[in-house]
Amino acid sequence: MPLYYFVLQYLHVIGAAVLLGTGAGIAFFMLKAHFTNDAQLIAGVARIVVTADFVFTATAVVVQPVTGYLLARLLGYPIFDGWVALSLVLYGVTGAFWVPVVFMQIRMRDLAAAAARAGTPLPPRYRRLFWTWFAFGFPAFTAVLGILWLMTTRPLFSFR
Repeated sequence: MPLYYFVLQYLHVIGAAVLLGTGAGIAFFMLKAHFTNDAQLIAGVARIVVTADFVFTATAVVVQPVTGYLLARLLGYPIFDGWVALSLVLYGVTGAFWVPVVFMQIRMRDLAAAAARAGTPLPPRYRRLFWTWFAFGFPAFTAVLGILWLMTTRPLFSFR
């Protein structure tokens, strides 16, 4: 294999680790902050989470399909069949849940910051957003786990 194959593979694996790790870390810290019921703490954690999503997750979101496409082409895998195609579907599922979550995190950050500034409890809108955010995490995280399984096992099957 040429050297650029190993570079692409390395970048692809790092991207997958970032997606899984950042997603799990963000969920953990947001969950822990939420259960303190401390608006100031929640606002601070949400501010960091939003930044982490833009710096790490968004970067990996771009790197993954680019490196994945180049690797599939290099190895001769069909893009729209078998495990690669199913990975793309699951990637779409992940994105469909992740994009709204980013906006929810921004709104939860803003609501918590406003409550902290005003010295008031978190508003009901924050709680509704939090539980929606929480629910959206399950299909997104499950889809990422499915992609990782497909990437590591590369099962042979076809949709044709």
